[in-house]
Amino acid sequence: MLKKIGLIVVGVLAILLVWQWELVSYGWMQAKGQVQILWNTKPVAEVLADPAYPDSLKQKIELIREIKRFSLDSLGLNKSGSYESFYDQQGKPILWVVTAAEPYQLVARQWHFPIIGTFSYKGFFEKDRADSLVAGLKREGLDTRIGEVSAWSTLGFLNDPILSSFLDRSEGSLAELIIHELTHGTLFVKNSLEYNENLADFVGEYGALRFLAQKYGKTSAPYQNYLATKAFYERYDEHILHGTRLLDSLYKGFKPTTPNVVKDSLKWQTIRQIVDSSDTLTDQRSETSLRSVKKRRLTKLNLPNNAYFIGYLTYRKQQNRFRQEFEKRFGGDFKKYLTYLKQTYPSL
Repeated sequence: MLKKIGLIVVGVLAILLVWQWELVSYGWMQAKGQVQILWNTKPVAEVLADPAYPDSLKQKIELIREIKRFSLDSLGLNKSGSYESFYDQQGKPILWVVTAAEPYQLVARQWHFPIIGTFSYKGFFEKDRADSLVAGLKREGLDTRIGEVSAWSTLGFLNDPILSSFLDRSEGSLAELIIHELTHGTLFVKNSLEYNENLADFVGEYGALRFLAQKYGKTSAPYQNYLATKAFYERYDEHILHGTRLLDSLYKGFKPTTPNVVKDSLKWQTIRQIVDSSDTLTDQRSETSLRSVKKRRLTKLNLPNNAYFIGYLTYRKQQNRFRQEFEKRFGGDFKKYLTYLKQTYPSL
């Protein structure tokens, strides 16, 4: 009897493996990549005590520890074991993200994962697999985009390490990054990627300003450079979001009988206009700040497609919503606002 039950169980597992082979294979690849990173990390205390590491690196690690303490004590984010270890990337990227969209609609391709829900992007620790997915999506006629990822969160399931690439960032950019990722570990709503990313961006920027003001003062170079960066990207955000509205209006005006050659001509003409007009945006950031902030600006040499605009909506569309709710309903009391969010939106 037990032997028969065992054979049935094995048979069911075999069927599931064949049926969900792509998901199982992807999950194994992701788990292997994550474990490889965690296996090769060093405790922060060990790095700080090692004379082989330069003082500049140690100072940035100490700054990350300060940012984390501020996030827990002053912002009320959840306690976390993340950023207590260090992983040296040796100058190499370690994660890539693929996004895709319909060619004449601002509609993203969705991927579904157990537990964490639906995402409009898919990450890979193996570049060749990311390239293979992009090739397949292009064969389907979709717009695609592949980009390196500078940080990610395992949502509190694992203790995320400090990546060596973090240390190239300015004080403000680093504070925003750490607070952004810790926000994911505090509140992450299933099947609500746009909400999650917009919230983490809002908290990251708000928290970074508070941290910089507390540590350096509002007249300091770190604070002023970050403020100028934030002001620039608010203008940039509005420009790109206006561009998405233009594209959306254009696409909705297409008729089923409109030839693709006409659709393509109008699409790329509109995108080029969005790119060309971005040159009018003023920028008061210092040279140091410009070098240390991740570039999101459009370029004329490689025009973005719908996948770029979809990715932008995922992270930036709801910024005003959070800001207005925070200021008008909660009077700028962040801990009170965070408590409200936790009670209103069930997290993983």
